[in-house]
Amino acid sequence: MPILREQTDAKFASTRQNNPEFAKLVDDLLASAEMFQSGANAIKVGENAPTFALPNPVGERVSLSDLLVQGPVVVTFYRGSWCPYCNLQLQAMKQRLPELHALGANLVAISPEVPDESMSPAEQAAFEFPVLSDQDALVAAQYGVAWQVPEPILEHMRNDRNLELAKINGGNGSVLPIPATFVLNRDGIVTWRFVDVDYRKRAEPDDIVAALGKLA
Repeated sequence: MPILREQTDAKFASTRQNNPEFAKLVDDLLASAEMFQSGANAIKVGENAPTFALPNPVGERVSLSDLLVQGPVVVTFYRGSWCPYCNLQLQAMKQRLPELHALGANLVAISPEVPDESMSPAEQAAFEFPVLSDQDALVAAQYGVAWQVPEPILEHMRNDRNLELAKINGGNGSVLPIPATFVLNRDGIVTWRFVDVDYRKRAEPDDIVAALGKLA
């Protein structure tokens, strides 16, 4: 099984072949200093993670405090179920879930999608971890990973992919989370993190498991 980075690289290689103009646009945007600064305010190792209570696809609220009672928590922010890179990431994490549970940890995934637009109850059950809705990206902002999406990317989403973020996210049409993952100890303190404004890059499950192993 390829590591996650190999899977996401292969996905963008396909985009680069099929839509070279958009691929160059992404390359140029991500090379800008402004883009690299987008994740500068993300909470850091050693800081307390902001608490939250967010709805799952059936409207039940899941709180970080309740999860921390059970042990360490992995909090991952993703753009939405429409994002192929996010789906690769979630599937990769699902495969490693037994290892996370063996280390006493829980995983929770957060996106801005409204509860009835993200996943059906059956789809969430298949993931076997909470998938929560941060509709206005307020929790993402507290974690320092809310990102104002540049208009060229929004235009690509509208015109090339027929995606309307305002509908998908229940009114929020321009703010997405930077792909980010935080490992919290049971006191809610960040002990490891991955933050990268390049949406093609995601935290490797191996690194997350290793970070949890240090806590154990």
